[in-house]
Amino acid sequence: MSSQDIPEENLPAEQDAHGAVSVADENDPFADPGLPPHEHRVQDIDERAAKRSERVVAFLFTLSMLLTVAFIASYVAIPHDRAIFVFPIGHINALNFALGLTLGGALFTIGAGAVHWARTLMSDVEIADERHAIEAPPEVKAKVLADFKEGAKESALGRRKLIRNTMFGALALFPLSGVMLLRDLGPLPGTKLRHTLWSKGKLLVNMNTNLPLRPSDVVVGSLTFAKPEGLEETDEEFQTEIAKSALMIVRLQPDNIKDKRELEWAHEGIVAFSKICTHVGCPISLYEQQTHHVLCPCHQSTFDLSDGARVIFGPAGHALPQLRIGVSDEGYLEALGDFDEPVGPAFWERG
Repeated sequence: MSSQDIPEENLPAEQDAHGAVSVADENDPFADPGLPPHEHRVQDIDERAAKRSERVVAFLFTLSMLLTVAFIASYVAIPHDRAIFVFPIGHINALNFALGLTLGGALFTIGAGAVHWARTLMSDVEIADERHAIEAPPEVKAKVLADFKEGAKESALGRRKLIRNTMFGALALFPLSGVMLLRDLGPLPGTKLRHTLWSKGKLLVNMNTNLPLRPSDVVVGSLTFAKPEGLEETDEEFQTEIAKSALMIVRLQPDNIKDKRELEWAHEGIVAFSKICTHVGCPISLYEQQTHHVLCPCHQSTFDLSDGARVIFGPAGHALPQLRIGVSDEGYLEALGDFDEPVGPAFWERG
Protein backbone atom coordinates (compact mmCIF):
# COMPACT_ATOMS: atom_id res chain seq x y z
CA MET A 1 0.00 0.00 0.00
CA SER A 2 1.39 3.45 -0.94
CA SER A 3 0.37 6.98 -0.09
CA GLN A 4 -1.14 7.35 -3.57
CA ASP A 5 -3.77 4.74 -2.67
CA ILE A 6 -5.02 6.62 0.40
CA PRO A 7 -7.40 9.55 0.28
CA GLU A 8 -5.62 12.80 0.93
CA GLU A 9 -7.69 13.57 4.02
CA ASN A 10 -6.40 10.33 5.67
CA LEU A 11 -2.73 11.16 5.19
CA PRO A 12 -0.76 12.68 8.08
CA ALA A 13 -0.22 16.39 7.85
CA GLU A 14 3.08 17.36 6.20
CA GLN A 15 5.53 19.50 8.12
CA ASP A 16 6.68 22.56 6.24
CA ALA A 17 10.33 22.08 7.09
CA HIS A 18 12.04 21.66 3.75
CA GLY A 19 13.57 25.09 3.84
CA ALA A 20 14.05 27.44 0.92
CA VAL A 21 14.66 25.91 -2.52
CA SER A 22 16.77 27.63 -5.18
CA VAL A 23 17.71 26.75 -8.72
CA ALA A 24 21.32 26.27 -9.74
CA ASP A 25 22.58 28.70 -12.41
CA GLU A 26 25.90 30.07 -13.54
CA ASN A 27 25.95 32.52 -10.63
CA ASP A 28 25.20 29.87 -7.99
CA PRO A 29 26.19 26.40 -9.27
CA PHE A 30 25.82 24.90 -5.78
CA ALA A 31 22.34 26.08 -5.00
CA ASP A 32 20.31 24.12 -2.47
CA PRO A 33 18.04 21.73 -4.42
CA GLY A 34 15.80 21.22 -1.38
CA LEU A 35 14.61 17.97 0.10
CA PRO A 36 12.82 15.31 -1.93
CA PRO A 37 9.07 14.94 -1.38
CA HIS A 38 8.22 13.00 1.73
CA GLU A 39 6.79 9.51 1.23
CA HIS A 40 4.57 8.09 3.93
CA ARG A 41 5.25 4.67 5.38
CA VAL A 42 2.61 1.99 5.72
CA GLN A 43 2.58 2.54 9.47
CA ASP A 44 1.77 6.23 8.93
CA ILE A 45 -1.43 5.47 7.04
CA ASP A 46 -2.53 2.10 8.43
CA GLU A 47 -2.99 1.75 12.20
CA ARG A 48 -3.07 -2.04 11.88
CA ALA A 49 0.44 -1.98 10.44
CA ALA A 50 1.50 0.37 13.24
CA LYS A 51 0.12 -2.08 15.82
CA ARG A 52 2.05 -4.91 14.15
CA SER A 53 5.26 -2.90 14.40
CA GLU A 54 4.47 -2.09 18.01
CA ARG A 55 4.09 -5.79 18.79
CA VAL A 56 7.37 -6.59 17.03
CA VAL A 57 9.23 -3.97 19.08
CA ALA A 58 7.61 -5.20 22.29
CA PHE A 59 8.52 -8.78 21.39
CA LEU A 60 12.17 -7.82 20.92
CA PHE A 61 12.30 -6.01 24.26
CA THR A 62 10.58 -8.93 25.99
CA LEU A 63 13.02 -11.34 24.36
CA SER A 64 15.87 -9.22 25.75
CA MET A 65 14.45 -9.61 29.25
CA LEU A 66 14.19 -13.39 28.83
CA LEU A 67 17.77 -13.58 27.54
CA THR A 68 19.00 -11.57 30.54
CA VAL A 69 17.25 -14.00 32.87
CA ALA A 70 18.80 -16.87 30.87
CA PHE A 71 22.24 -15.26 31.29
CA ILE A 72 21.84 -15.19 35.07
CA ALA A 73 20.46 -18.74 35.14
CA SER A 74 23.36 -20.00 32.99
CA TYR A 75 25.89 -18.32 35.25
CA VAL A 76 24.42 -20.02 38.31
CA ALA A 77 23.50 -23.43 36.88
CA ILE A 78 26.19 -24.40 34.36
CA PRO A 79 29.43 -25.83 35.83
CA HIS A 80 32.48 -23.79 34.84
CA ASP A 81 34.37 -26.89 33.65
CA ARG A 82 31.64 -28.39 31.45
CA ALA A 83 32.39 -28.69 27.71
CA ILE A 84 29.99 -29.11 24.78
CA PHE A 85 30.39 -29.73 21.04
CA VAL A 86 29.16 -26.93 18.79
CA PHE A 87 29.41 -27.40 15.03
CA PRO A 88 31.54 -26.17 13.31
CA ILE A 89 33.52 -24.68 16.22
CA GLY A 90 34.18 -27.95 18.03
CA HIS A 91 34.41 -28.54 21.77
CA ILE A 92 34.07 -25.34 23.77
CA ASN A 93 33.32 -24.34 27.34
CA ALA A 94 29.56 -24.59 27.89
CA LEU A 95 29.43 -21.73 30.39
CA ASN A 96 31.32 -19.29 28.15
CA PHE A 97 29.14 -20.26 25.18
CA ALA A 98 25.90 -19.77 27.12
CA LEU A 99 27.00 -16.45 28.65
CA GLY A 100 28.16 -15.07 25.31
CA LEU A 101 25.02 -16.20 23.49
CA THR A 102 22.55 -14.85 26.06
CA LEU A 103 24.40 -11.59 26.75
CA GLY A 104 24.92 -10.88 23.05
CA GLY A 105 21.30 -11.74 22.32
CA ALA A 106 20.03 -9.45 25.08
CA LEU A 107 22.06 -6.54 23.74
CA PHE A 108 21.11 -7.26 20.12
CA THR A 109 17.37 -7.44 20.78
CA ILE A 110 17.38 -4.14 22.69
CA GLY A 111 19.18 -2.51 19.76
CA ALA A 112 17.00 -4.20 17.13
CA GLY A 113 13.85 -3.15 18.97
CA ALA A 114 15.02 0.46 19.19
CA VAL A 115 15.94 0.52 15.48
CA HIS A 116 12.63 -1.03 14.37
CA TRP A 117 10.76 1.43 16.58
CA ALA A 118 12.60 4.38 15.03
CA ARG A 119 12.20 3.17 11.44
CA THR A 120 8.52 2.26 11.58
CA LEU A 121 6.78 4.31 14.27
CA MET A 122 8.77 7.46 14.98
CA SER A 123 8.46 10.44 12.66
CA ASP A 124 10.67 10.15 9.56
CA VAL A 125 10.08 13.63 8.17
CA GLU A 126 13.39 15.19 7.11
CA ILE A 127 14.00 18.64 8.53
CA ALA A 128 16.51 21.19 7.28
CA ASP A 129 17.81 23.55 9.90
CA GLU A 130 19.97 26.56 9.21
CA ARG A 131 23.37 26.81 10.86
CA HIS A 132 23.56 29.21 13.76
CA ALA A 133 26.12 30.61 16.12
CA ILE A 134 27.59 28.35 18.77
CA GLU A 135 26.10 30.46 21.51
CA ALA A 136 22.45 29.63 21.94
CA PRO A 137 20.19 32.68 22.28
CA PRO A 138 16.96 32.38 24.29
CA GLU A 139 14.83 31.83 21.21
CA VAL A 140 17.04 28.88 20.16
CA LYS A 141 16.78 27.32 23.60
CA ALA A 142 13.02 27.69 23.38
CA LYS A 143 13.08 26.09 19.93
CA VAL A 144 15.19 23.15 21.16
CA LEU A 145 12.79 22.57 24.02
CA ALA A 146 9.85 22.77 21.63
CA ASP A 147 11.57 20.34 19.23
CA PHE A 148 12.24 17.94 22.10
CA LYS A 149 8.62 18.03 23.17
CA GLU A 150 7.55 17.53 19.57
CA GLY A 151 9.94 14.59 19.20
CA ALA A 152 8.64 13.05 22.40
CA LYS A 153 5.13 13.47 21.09
CA GLU A 154 5.98 11.96 17.70
CA SER A 155 7.71 8.99 19.33
CA ALA A 156 4.30 8.05 20.72
CA LEU A 157 5.98 6.87 23.91
CA GLY A 158 3.01 7.96 25.96
CA ARG A 159 0.48 6.42 23.60
CA ARG A 160 2.37 3.19 22.86
CA LYS A 161 2.30 1.91 26.42
CA LEU A 162 3.20 -1.65 25.44
CA ILE A 163 6.48 -0.48 23.87
CA ARG A 164 7.21 1.87 26.75
CA ASN A 165 6.67 -0.71 29.45
CA THR A 166 8.60 -3.50 27.75
CA MET A 167 11.49 -1.14 26.89
CA PHE A 168 11.73 0.02 30.50
CA GLY A 169 11.65 -3.61 31.60
CA ALA A 170 14.45 -4.60 29.21
CA LEU A 171 16.63 -1.62 30.17
CA ALA A 172 16.02 -2.15 33.89
CA LEU A 173 16.74 -5.88 33.81
CA PHE A 174 19.77 -5.89 31.51
CA PRO A 175 22.22 -4.26 34.01
CA LEU A 176 21.79 -7.34 36.21
CA SER A 177 24.11 -9.10 33.74
CA GLY A 178 26.92 -6.77 34.76
CA VAL A 179 26.19 -7.35 38.43
CA MET A 180 26.45 -11.10 37.90
CA LEU A 181 29.77 -10.68 36.07
CA LEU A 182 31.25 -9.16 39.21
CA ARG A 183 31.18 -12.65 40.65
CA ASP A 184 33.78 -13.62 38.06
CA LEU A 185 36.32 -11.73 40.13
CA GLY A 186 36.37 -14.89 42.19
CA PRO A 187 34.39 -16.49 44.99
CA LEU A 188 33.88 -14.39 48.06
CA PRO A 189 36.72 -15.16 50.48
CA GLY A 190 34.53 -15.14 53.56
CA THR A 191 36.85 -15.86 56.50
CA LYS A 192 39.29 -18.04 54.55
CA LEU A 193 42.01 -15.39 54.65
CA ARG A 194 41.73 -15.07 58.41
CA HIS A 195 42.33 -18.72 59.27
CA THR A 196 44.88 -21.42 58.46
CA LEU A 197 45.16 -25.16 59.09
CA TRP A 198 46.92 -24.52 62.39
CA SER A 199 44.92 -25.40 65.48
CA LYS A 200 45.56 -26.56 69.03
CA GLY A 201 47.45 -29.86 69.03
CA LYS A 202 48.65 -29.77 65.39
CA LEU A 203 52.22 -31.03 65.19
CA LEU A 204 54.93 -29.03 63.41
CA VAL A 205 56.20 -31.20 60.52
CA ASN A 206 59.59 -30.57 58.90
CA MET A 207 59.08 -29.57 55.25
CA ASN A 208 62.21 -31.46 54.13
CA THR A 209 61.92 -34.72 56.09
CA ASN A 210 58.12 -34.77 56.46
CA LEU A 211 58.63 -35.81 60.11
CA PRO A 212 57.36 -34.16 63.29
CA LEU A 213 59.86 -31.83 64.92
CA ARG A 214 61.25 -32.23 68.41
CA PRO A 215 62.82 -29.29 70.27
CA SER A 216 66.20 -31.00 69.96
CA ASP A 217 65.90 -30.88 66.15
CA VAL A 218 66.08 -27.09 66.21
CA VAL A 219 69.50 -25.74 67.17
CA VAL A 220 70.47 -22.15 67.91
CA GLY A 221 71.15 -20.21 64.73
CA SER A 222 69.33 -22.63 62.41
CA LEU A 223 66.32 -21.89 60.21
CA THR A 224 63.75 -24.67 59.74
CA PHE A 225 60.60 -24.66 57.61
CA ALA A 226 57.50 -26.47 58.82
CA LYS A 227 53.94 -27.31 57.77
CA PRO A 228 50.87 -28.50 59.68
CA GLU A 229 50.46 -32.17 60.45
CA GLY A 230 48.26 -33.90 57.84
CA LEU A 231 48.99 -31.53 54.95
CA GLU A 232 50.55 -33.50 52.07
CA GLU A 233 51.91 -32.31 48.74
CA THR A 234 49.53 -34.68 46.95
CA ASP A 235 46.50 -32.88 48.41
CA GLU A 236 44.45 -30.91 45.90
CA GLU A 237 44.45 -27.81 48.10
CA PHE A 238 48.12 -28.10 49.10
CA GLN A 239 49.30 -24.92 47.38
CA THR A 240 46.40 -22.89 48.73
CA GLU A 241 46.87 -24.09 52.28
CA ILE A 242 50.68 -23.99 52.42
CA ALA A 243 50.53 -20.39 51.18
CA LYS A 244 48.85 -19.53 54.48
CA SER A 245 50.29 -22.13 56.83
CA ALA A 246 54.01 -22.21 56.01
CA LEU A 247 56.18 -21.64 59.08
CA MET A 248 59.78 -20.70 59.66
CA ILE A 249 61.23 -21.85 62.97
CA VAL A 250 64.27 -20.31 64.60
CA ARG A 251 65.89 -21.02 67.96
CA LEU A 252 67.20 -18.00 69.81
CA GLN A 253 68.79 -17.55 73.18
CA PRO A 254 65.88 -16.53 75.45
CA ASP A 255 67.96 -13.57 76.67
CA ASN A 256 68.09 -12.28 73.06
CA ILE A 257 64.32 -12.11 72.66
CA LYS A 258 63.26 -8.49 73.21
CA ASP A 259 59.50 -8.82 72.81
CA LYS A 260 57.65 -10.09 75.90
CA ARG A 261 54.80 -11.78 74.02
CA GLU A 262 57.22 -13.44 71.61
CA LEU A 263 59.04 -14.98 74.57
CA GLU A 264 55.75 -16.19 76.09
CA TRP A 265 54.66 -17.79 72.81
CA ALA A 266 58.02 -19.51 72.28
CA HIS A 267 59.28 -22.78 73.72
CA GLU A 268 62.79 -22.69 75.20
CA GLY A 269 63.74 -19.94 72.72
CA ILE A 270 62.15 -21.71 69.72
CA VAL A 271 59.93 -19.21 67.88
CA ALA A 272 57.59 -19.91 64.98
CA PHE A 273 56.62 -17.13 62.55
CA SER A 274 54.69 -17.11 59.31
CA LYS A 275 56.95 -17.59 56.30
CA ILE A 276 54.71 -15.41 54.13
CA CYS A 277 55.88 -11.83 53.68
CA THR A 278 53.32 -9.21 54.65
CA HIS A 279 54.09 -7.11 51.56
CA VAL A 280 52.91 -9.18 48.57
CA GLY A 281 53.07 -12.70 49.95
CA CYS A 282 56.50 -13.91 48.83
CA PRO A 283 58.07 -16.78 50.84
CA ILE A 284 60.82 -15.57 53.18
CA SER A 285 63.94 -17.72 53.20
CA LEU A 286 67.03 -15.61 54.00
CA TYR A 287 68.15 -15.61 57.64
CA GLU A 288 71.08 -13.78 59.24
CA GLN A 289 72.23 -15.50 62.45
CA GLN A 290 74.07 -12.62 64.08
CA THR A 291 71.32 -10.03 63.79
CA HIS A 292 68.34 -12.46 63.81
CA HIS A 293 66.98 -10.70 60.74
CA VAL A 294 65.09 -12.41 57.92
CA LEU A 295 64.95 -10.92 54.43
CA CYS A 296 62.27 -11.30 51.79
CA PRO A 297 64.05 -11.89 48.46
CA CYS A 298 61.34 -10.20 46.39
CA HIS A 299 61.45 -6.60 47.64
CA GLN A 300 63.96 -6.75 50.51
CA SER A 301 61.50 -6.32 53.37
CA THR A 302 63.46 -7.12 56.54
CA PHE A 303 62.03 -8.42 59.82
CA ASP A 304 63.65 -8.71 63.23
CA LEU A 305 62.81 -12.17 64.67
CA SER A 306 64.18 -11.20 68.09
CA ASP A 307 61.69 -8.33 68.41
CA GLY A 308 58.30 -9.71 67.42
CA ALA A 309 59.29 -9.96 63.72
CA ARG A 310 58.65 -6.26 63.31
CA VAL A 311 59.52 -4.56 60.01
CA ILE A 312 62.86 -2.75 60.12
CA PHE A 313 63.27 -2.12 56.38
CA GLY A 314 61.35 -2.34 53.14
CA PRO A 315 57.76 -1.95 51.95
CA ALA A 316 56.09 -4.57 54.19
CA GLY A 317 53.21 -3.06 56.12
CA HIS A 318 53.23 -5.02 59.34
CA ALA A 319 55.12 -7.63 61.35
CA LEU A 320 55.07 -11.35 60.61
CA PRO A 321 52.35 -13.17 62.60
CA GLN A 322 53.68 -15.49 65.31
CA LEU A 323 52.32 -18.96 66.05
CA ARG A 324 52.14 -19.93 69.71
CA ILE A 325 53.82 -23.32 70.21
CA GLY A 326 54.48 -25.86 72.92
CA VAL A 327 55.45 -29.53 73.32
CA SER A 328 53.07 -32.50 73.14
CA ASP A 329 53.03 -35.42 75.55
CA GLU A 330 55.14 -37.35 73.03
CA GLY A 331 57.77 -34.62 73.03
CA TYR A 332 56.98 -33.07 69.65
CA LEU A 333 56.54 -29.37 68.91
CA GLU A 334 52.86 -28.55 68.50
CA ALA A 335 50.71 -25.50 67.83
CA LEU A 336 48.64 -24.11 70.68
CA GLY A 337 46.15 -22.50 68.32
CA ASP A 338 45.94 -20.63 65.02
CA PHE A 339 47.66 -17.33 64.21
CA ASP A 340 46.02 -14.49 66.08
CA GLU A 341 45.88 -12.39 62.89
CA PRO A 342 45.65 -13.04 59.13
CA VAL A 343 48.94 -14.00 57.48
CA GLY A 344 50.42 -12.41 54.39
CA PRO A 345 49.53 -9.07 52.78
CA ALA A 346 46.74 -6.88 54.10
CA PHE A 347 43.37 -7.01 52.41
CA TRP A 348 40.44 -4.60 52.32
CA GLU A 349 38.20 -6.69 54.60
CA ARG A 350 40.84 -6.99 57.29
CA GLY A 351 39.66 -3.94 59.18
